Amino acid sequence: MEHWNSTLGSGFLLMGILKDSGTPELLCATISALYLLALTSNGLLLLVITKDVRLHVPMYLLLGQLSLMDLLFTSVVTPKALVDFLRSEPTISFGGCALQMFLALSLGGGEDLLLAFMAYDRYVAICHPLNYMVLMSPRVCWLMVATSWMLAFLSALGHTLYTMHYPFCMSREIRHLLCEIPPLLKLACADTSRYQLMVYVTGVTFLLLPLFVIVTSYTLILFTVLHMPSNEGRQKALVTCSSHLTVVGMFYGAATFMYVLPSSLHSPKQDNIISLFYTIVTPALNPLIYSLRNKEVMGALRRLLGKYILPT
Repeated sequence: MEHWNSTLGSGFLLMGILKDSGTPELLCATISALYLLALTSNGLLLLVITKDVRLHVPMYLLLGQLSLMDLLFTSVVTPKALVDFLRSEPTISFGGCALQMFLALSLGGGEDLLLAFMAYDRYVAICHPLNYMVLMSPRVCWLMVATSWMLAFLSALGHTLYTMHYPFCMSREIRHLLCEIPPLLKLACADTSRYQLMVYVTGVTFLLLPLFVIVTSYTLILFTVLHMPSNEGRQKALVTCSSHLTVVGMFYGAATFMYVLPSSLHSPKQDNIISLFYTIVTPALNPLIYSLRNKEVMGALRRLLGKYILPT
């Protein structure tokens, strides 16, 4: 069978969810609205956390990093998908596909690890409040952030280089919203079974180990909250934790479906819907989930608006 990816001029066709939708115009408008919501909400949250000194604490530093990752993640995928649909040219170069895969894996992996560190932060804040500034000092907090970025970067680099080294067949159509490992391996002309096993093992490790940290942290938090004498303190802790658990559920549910479940259990159409969820829907909803029920963030937003936009 003829191979075609040996030259720089070769590329792929991203036949994503917009092409398979029965109402592509409506879906395109919905995705555009969600992308604008993601840009606005994450940008505002980053601005508020940066400008308000009251939010210069570990919890909000980690939340700011989450917003940054969400903002970058959705920007890696959404503008390209919308422009391709409007121009009716869903092409992406071989190098562009590799770059998109690397960035998506880096940001997705970084968010995966960051959510675990955020759970640990809540555990320390609720279960060991007297030692919080020692266990979550600025140095420790920045080390968590750096670890999330670096481990995700190295994992993404290895997977991208190995995936793109395969020879691909004449079929250039990627039945997916973006360049990701599973749909690309379906186009490979070589035997990818061993690498698919490695992808599965690393996917399980990258997802389930942080998830174990999250579940353990929140189990201990639950026991502590139930023994709190103050109803106000119990309610505040539950509100903060419920927001985080909602985000965790959305992110890990979609990522587990894509990278942990065997490919035989889900179709390309299901993969497209899931990828739409974690690349567009989740980044748009995360800042709303964290901020709408958070009095400190909403108070900081009101102060920011009152000072710079709506001065009295």
